[in-house]
Amino acid sequence: MGTLVVIPARLGAMRLPRKPLRLLSGLPLIVRVWQRISQMNVADSVVVATDDETVASAVRDAGADCVMTSTEHSSGTERVAEVASQARFRGFDTIVNVQGDEPFIGKGAVRGAAEIVAKGRFPLGTAASRASREILDTPSLVKVVVGDDGRAMYFSRAPIPFLRDAADAGRLAERTLQHIGVYAYSREALTKWVSLPPHPLEEIERLEQLRPLAAGLPIGVAVTNEAPASGIDTEEDLERANARWDAFMKGAVQNAG
Repeated sequence: MGTLVVIPARLGAMRLPRKPLRLLSGLPLIVRVWQRISQMNVADSVVVATDDETVASAVRDAGADCVMTSTEHSSGTERVAEVASQARFRGFDTIVNVQGDEPFIGKGAVRGAAEIVAKGRFPLGTAASRASREILDTPSLVKVVVGDDGRAMYFSRAPIPFLRDAADAGRLAERTLQHIGVYAYSREALTKWVSLPPHPLEEIERLEQLRPLAAGLPIGVAVTNEAPASGIDTEEDLERANARWDAFMKGAVQNAG
């Protein structure tokens, strides 16, 4: 009855070809993400899930546990569900999905999402960080509105909440949250999620978390003061990541100590 972190890694990214195998400070990106999550000590087991033998070989050479999964999955959640269904992982009651292109994700986000589910607060957990108003006009940054009970009310690429009157600018600042793409699931909720058909809201916004939300599955949100994680989607992102990785990891180790 523990926590399993699964890191999905698909080789077919279009904007950054062969993304999981691209080098971050001398090692494949997917290996760096696995190292980052393992260093956090937030899970009883960390496993990489992929559909490509070259990715599997790279992570196994680094000492990581790796599971081969179907090439037919349309989302990381489906890939995570396949891993969780395997016999050797059925003893884990909290499953966490950490994206394979976010090596800078914060420990507070991963731990917070996992604890929401592990402590029985909600069947699904995710995280968000406090952010500046500038994110509201940036569609690539996903916003989330959270209720007083910690439950996600809605996720959107649009500016939510909308500032109708300038007098409420201070209150808006308190409510401006940027979603962090980490998900925790109870085993039952994960099974339910992948059994649902795509929802129109999900397809319009291109946000898979709207599928369970629209179906009535509550999602708890852990709010952290950590800086939002920087994903790696382009050559420019990878260059920036290489420029900051060593200093970032040095700080992470010092903070952990």
